[in-house]
Amino acid sequence: MQIGENTPAVVTGGASGLGAATARALAAKGAKVAIFDLQAEKGEALAAEIGGIFCEVNVTSDESVAAGFAKAREAHGQERILVNCAGTGAAMKTASRSKEDGSIKHYPAAAFDWLIQINLVGTFRCIAMSAAGMMTLDPLEDGDRGAIVNTASVAAEDGQMGQVAYSASKAGVVGMTLPIARDLSGENIRINTILPGIFDTPLLAGAPQNVRDGLSASVPFPKRLGDPSEYAKLAVAMIENGYFNGEDVRLDGAIRMAPR
Repeated sequence: MQIGENTPAVVTGGASGLGAATARALAAKGAKVAIFDLQAEKGEALAAEIGGIFCEVNVTSDESVAAGFAKAREAHGQERILVNCAGTGAAMKTASRSKEDGSIKHYPAAAFDWLIQINLVGTFRCIAMSAAGMMTLDPLEDGDRGAIVNTASVAAEDGQMGQVAYSASKAGVVGMTLPIARDLSGENIRINTILPGIFDTPLLAGAPQNVRDGLSASVPFPKRLGDPSEYAKLAVAMIENGYFNGEDVRLDGAIRMAPR
């Protein structure tokens, strides 16, 4: 699918980080981008910058996601592109012992489920609703009706201590990519997933310089944090390359995460 003038696109988590870089990259190619996010101030500012639209969306809610798609489609038409960047993280061991008093606690199931609901179920919710909309479109000249890109993480394969819920959520995104590609193959809709390594996103912006330097040094090559624009370039490539389908691709400078 060639991203042309006024191609409708939706980017979840598009107000900052990887999502914002992707929104800018799509807009630079002429796409009309709808930004789904809960950060209204940042989302509105970016939408104004790129000539898009902001939709305040909570990906854990059917009603909120449906309303976001309705607003985006009213403004730009049915999207042909969906990039899922909405997500969050949290760290806690499955069970742990306090160094202070020896007390033992376990990861509450409710906290585990909260992360799964955002990162995995939220991603699937957006995919399912978007794909249903894409199915109403006529195929383009190259045969594509639409293209979807998801965001997992290298933690899906190399989860570190304390990342049990995060890793499970991202592994779920990886695991559902091929079945969804097969589900949608008869409708000419492609889907792929990116597994980013350590990227210079707002999550790390406030980290001390020595922490950032240590993370950079842990990457085999290049020895630096990933730039969000590099994620955006891969997302665009997945969208535009018509033979790219059902794949999960690491983007990580060859890093393999240590246990801690």
